[in-house]
Amino acid sequence: MGLLQIEGMEFYSFHGHYPEEQIVGSRFIVDLTIEVDMNKAAISDNLKDAVDYQRAYEIVRKQMDIKSYLLENIAGRILDALFTELDGVISVTVKVSKLNPPLGGKTGAVSVVMSRRKG
Repeated sequence: MGLLQIEGMEFYSFHGHYPEEQIVGSRFIVDLTIEVDMNKAAISDNLKDAVDYQRAYEIVRKQMDIKSYLLENIAGRILDALFTELDGVISVTVKVSKLNPPLGGKTGAVSVVMSRRKG
């Protein structure tokens, strides 16, 4: 087994509870940890035997383009899409962070972390 990690994917998206957030937009960071069996790819050195992390990035990007009110919804859709569209995934943890959220004071980010295991 092994972990494929894609960290610091940055998107400018239009998510948020308030109408202004869905008009003005904000910066978001997404981090993924995908558990996969890497034994075959480690021997073959062939992409067809590995989880393609470029494909994983595209799946996340596509989900970030769909407006949502809640970070939980974004994270759940990313988990659903990764399990649906990638073969060989055992478990996934996704962290979705909204930078500079409108909380009434200086805050770097607010994040949601969700995990799912196959089965």
